[in-house]
Amino acid sequence: MKVAVLDINGKDTGRKADLSKDVFAIEPNNHAVYMDVKQYLANQRQGTHKSKERAEITGSTRKIKKQKGTGTARAGSIKSGIFKGGGRMFGPRPRNYSFKLNKNLKRLARKSALSIKAGEKSITVLEDFNFDTPKTKNFTAILKALELENKKSLFVLGGSNNNVYLSSRNLKGSEVVTSSELSTYKILNANQVILLEGALEGIESNLSK
Repeated sequence: MKVAVLDINGKDTGRKADLSKDVFAIEPNNHAVYMDVKQYLANQRQGTHKSKERAEITGSTRKIKKQKGTGTARAGSIKSGIFKGGGRMFGPRPRNYSFKLNKNLKRLARKSALSIKAGEKSITVLEDFNFDTPKTKNFTAILKALELENKKSLFVLGGSNNNVYLSSRNLKGSEVVTSSELSTYKILNANQVILLEGALEGIESNLSK
């Protein structure tokens, strides 16, 4: 699968990048994608929600009315959930929402996501670049050249590059990750995935196992 390599000005360099069919052109497995995205979102949850139950409410412990003869339902504690100011019945408790998935399934989900994006022509291959200093203006210029200033974009680098990362950090619609940080959710959440030439080998070696 051949894709043109662009420079940071959005111009064709004349070179072609060969994208592996085993990674970028498989039949997408929708269930694997669903499970991986579900796990990613579940892992983002703090799970610190808590409401007070009747045992945690401060209040009198006396029986509020006699057992029989009132004509209404029997009641013991003012802290019961049926009364105003009482505890909450079956309220949320702190819990861990994370769950495990097999590595092979997560690998299949990432390949499926990349194949979906490739099928939509939403993958761009860009030649490697670097900035001398972190500067948002430089990164914005690249986005404008690629006509991505009003779209959500995901830049995938071959390795850690602090200057490029810091230049993009202040832009809401853009995210910069390395090939090892690539996730199914981030791929699908972006309108356009920009792969740097140096990231291709890492992506294919990670996902071709």
